[in-house]
Amino acid sequence: MSTPETITTVVIAAGPILGSVGMSGLTVTTGIALLAGLRGSDRIKLNRDKAAYFGIAFGTFAGAAGDLWASVTKGVAEVPTSLIQGTVGGNIGLGGVALALTATTFVFKWKTMVWPALLGISAGVIYGQAGGIWAIGHNLVLKLAAVVGSM
Repeated sequence: MSTPETITTVVIAAGPILGSVGMSGLTVTTGIALLAGLRGSDRIKLNRDKAAYFGIAFGTFAGAAGDLWASVTKGVAEVPTSLIQGTVGGNIGLGGVALALTATTFVFKWKTMVWPALLGISAGVIYGQAGGIWAIGHNLVLKLAAVVGSM
């Protein structure tokens, strides 16, 4: 009969599911899947929601990976953030920007899946910076990535 201590020891000893993938490995894999879906892969079919979710995952992983990945995704996030935050509404804060990005991404009907993907990338970056409930989801994704194979 297994005890909780035995099960915990086995899980800790097993390590990540995919081995040492690292956050950059998850970022590049998510980016490849997103690009394949946007280019019309026969394996990955994107609709608005899937494109947005892939974008959010890519933005989240890229921000955690750091280096060039974080710089590129932060640059992508600056465009919609400056449009949302710097307009007539005044300074709405990063939580308001996260809410507006989410609404813009998921409410409109997009003909081209590039837009929800780019808005999703922006949202993935902003969620981590906004704090509150946005950061809870952001941190949950990063914890699940660590279980799958990071570091």
